[in-house]
Amino acid sequence: MALVKKIKDRKVNIEFNKEYIKVINEKIGNKDTDFLAKSLKELLPADSADIIENLSPENRSKLIELEGFNIDPEIFVELNESIQTEIFLLLSVESIASLLKKLESDNALKILENLDKSKKETVLNRLPPKDRFLLEESLSYPEDTAARIMQREFTVIPSNWSVGQTIDYLRENKDLPDEFLEIFIVDSDFKPIGTVPSSKVLRTSRETKMDSIMREMQVLIPVNMDQEEVGHTFENYNLTTAGVVDKNNKLVGMITSDDILTVVKEEAEEDVLRLAGVGDEEITDSILRKTKRRFNWLLLNLFTALLATWVISKFGATIEQMVALAFLMPIVASMGGNAGMQTLAVTVRAIATKELSSENFNKIVSKEFVIGILNGIIFAIITGMIVQLWFREINLTIIIAVSMILNMIVAGLFGILVPVSLKKFNIDPAIASSVFVTTITDVIGFLSFLGIGSYFFYS
Repeated sequence: MALVKKIKDRKVNIEFNKEYIKVINEKIGNKDTDFLAKSLKELLPADSADIIENLSPENRSKLIELEGFNIDPEIFVELNESIQTEIFLLLSVESIASLLKKLESDNALKILENLDKSKKETVLNRLPPKDRFLLEESLSYPEDTAARIMQREFTVIPSNWSVGQTIDYLRENKDLPDEFLEIFIVDSDFKPIGTVPSSKVLRTSRETKMDSIMREMQVLIPVNMDQEEVGHTFENYNLTTAGVVDKNNKLVGMITSDDILTVVKEEAEEDVLRLAGVGDEEITDSILRKTKRRFNWLLLNLFTALLATWVISKFGATIEQMVALAFLMPIVASMGGNAGMQTLAVTVRAIATKELSSENFNKIVSKEFVIGILNGIIFAIITGMIVQLWFREINLTIIIAVSMILNMIVAGLFGILVPVSLKKFNIDPAIASSVFVTTITDVIGFLSFLGIGSYFFYS
């Protein structure tokens, strides 16, 4: 157990050593359920989930199927979706329903979302009527909305109660959440009008009315608000908790900052992966699944590369006349592509965080134009000097210098114009922008470089 203690002390984000994983695998082989259950329980749920994710699929299956072993619900919600899906195939409907009963509604909902339709219905039918109704209602809302990340467990009291009544209610009601920071105050129509920190209740005399110590409700989240917009709302107003209301403005749930941290992390990861053309890929996904996800974008890249090749083919005679042009083409294309991706990354982030608007659009485009000119001039000088020292051909130096300036300007402009244009057509700019920007900078780079070269050598 000393080894388990050592791992426990390391807490979150630990690098699991091979020795410890080997011990876990041996205990699985020996069917030592007590050791495994105790070891995983002593760790933080996120660390236990990491251990399970680091097991081979075969040993992971053996662990879940061990007689007497029940995976802790708090550990299960920390597993990535592909591992959860893998485990779903091993668990009975009753086991899944039992997991859901022990979780808060938002975590239970995340698990339900990953089940296929028939199994989802069967599991829902195994739940108590109240739980089933709340989960079905949340599932009726569109994905990626506030309703899908809110908790249905919250603490609420009428506005005319006193502090003493509230304290007695909190002590006696066993259906309240185990932990809560804010107490919601509602009017007679169950519409939220304010909140009171639980700490303030403890420090106020029993006779005081709750509505006299409440903070008026400044921000409410509609159930159908996009979860990314919810994240922006939390950031803008420095919220830790926010009430969620239905179309009648009645309180139906709450969202906490830990839910938002998860959303922000997922949205950021999604944007990064989409910029690379790999979608929502997980490291634990199968080879075939990863290949399928990447195929479409690689195919599109192939066609855009063929377009750039076609442009080059139109200047075959020029390249034959001056073979050095072929050596230098990758420099222009590469510099333009990298400059375009820099602007693209900044623009996609600005769109996601809503920093880019119609009011500042022209200013930002002008700024990127100037940046393109400055970078173009700087790298035109650097590249021109290298080419002149290398080939000692002034015409070649002028060609690459002018091409560098043109391509840098184009890269900066299209790095912002492409994602903004895609956004206007309701296409996620993080998905397709990189392919278009790379293609444009390649084509313009080759066209300018070879076009100017053709002019110099044939005029």
